[in-house]
Amino acid sequence: MPLGTLDRTPPPFFKQGPSALSKLVVFSALALFLMVADLRFKVATPVRAALATALYPVQWLVMQPIEAAAAAGHYFSSLHSAQANESAALQRLATQAARTLQLEQLALENQRLRDLLAMRSRTGVDAIGAQVLYDAADPYSRKVVIDRGQTHGVVAGAPVIDEAGVLGQVTRVYPLLAEVSLLIDRDQAIPVLNARTGVRSVAYGQPSAGGDGLELRFTLANADVAEGDLLTTSGVDGVYPPGLPVARVTKVERQAESSFSRILCEPVARVQGALHVLVLSQTGAPLPPSPLTGPQRGRGAVPAPTEERDP
Repeated sequence: MPLGTLDRTPPPFFKQGPSALSKLVVFSALALFLMVADLRFKVATPVRAALATALYPVQWLVMQPIEAAAAAGHYFSSLHSAQANESAALQRLATQAARTLQLEQLALENQRLRDLLAMRSRTGVDAIGAQVLYDAADPYSRKVVIDRGQTHGVVAGAPVIDEAGVLGQVTRVYPLLAEVSLLIDRDQAIPVLNARTGVRSVAYGQPSAGGDGLELRFTLANADVAEGDLLTTSGVDGVYPPGLPVARVTKVERQAESSFSRILCEPVARVQGALHVLVLSQTGAPLPPSPLTGPQRGRGAVPAPTEERDP
């Protein structure tokens, strides 16, 4: 039997449903019907909800690696940003701390200058403002160097005060600088007046390792001196104006075997940290020497003038 005469159609046993064209038409019509029904009557909304609920765990599992990678990147980015912000904050804090210290220093300096101006008005004498540059290099003395000298009108022997009281006296003058010996120097002495009792005395510098101060020497054991008494300048020397605070009595030792008391005082001025000072002009000419200590006749001394009387 020739091959061309064979029937190529499948046997009835393998035929399944309608043809492909019929299926296309039916499913297309069904799809169109569903789209119109969903648009008009929302019939597919419950189906979508059910499918979304069923597929949510799968979506969550699929998204976990992506979210983990994003979280890791955000963590490292946030850590780097936090470190940068911390560094910037620390730098700003250091800057603000420096400015705060400068502000406190300026406020303190301003207050001291105001007090110094008030002290200047209290003295009632001409004064020259000066700044303390440094301490003298001599370890056996208590001296400071100021930035005013002969060209500014500073003279040797002029008293020096700060905002609290008497600081010392000019002992050496240069053209642009001057050397000030503090009250606590061992070679310094200043006439003082006890503001409570009105008794005059002389305070001597008493430098020591335990603390620099002043000492009232040759004070009788029965003298009325108590701890806390304020000592001011008496003005009898013609150098220091009267009434300037000098020191305060801190210790009084009376010994039975001695006729004198040992009286220690603490200066009211900032002898250890003065920055701005006033150089005062002397209040008047120094007092004449005492006749007991003046020049004696003979040995080339000039005889004292005598008054001539009319015969």
